[in-house]
Amino acid sequence: MGARRAEPVRTCVGCRARVARSDLMRTVAVGGELRPDVRRRMPGRGAHLHPDLACLDLAERRRAFPRALRVAGPLGLEHVRAHLVQQRTAGEQRRTDRPRTDAGLTEDRTTSPDVDTEAGRDSDDRAMSTQP
Repeated sequence: MGARRAEPVRTCVGCRARVARSDLMRTVAVGGELRPDVRRRMPGRGAHLHPDLACLDLAERRRAFPRALRVAGPLGLEHVRAHLVQQRTAGEQRRTDRPRTDAGLTEDRTTSPDVDTEAGRDSDDRAMSTQP
């Protein structure tokens, strides 16, 4: 077996936490505006940020983007802020679109009231079988 490559680590310019690159959103400066680089293909120096409005606000307050991107003057953050709001509302929409049963519970068996997954027993207090 070949050795697995470790994923590159980047630092969030907002909270300064070091995490895997896939957990962060890359941003680039284009004409005095900060733009989200969702596909990670835009040319130029990039700054990485958690996809969270709190980290964006912290980075803005610390004036971290011009320093990280090595540009003079402030950058407009409207495009990044709009992207993060859109991602958050899309995530909330996905959570509300989960299929429901008649009892109002999701299809996930771990949330069913008649299954005690920790004890391995069903509602009749019989051991759950792993065989079909």
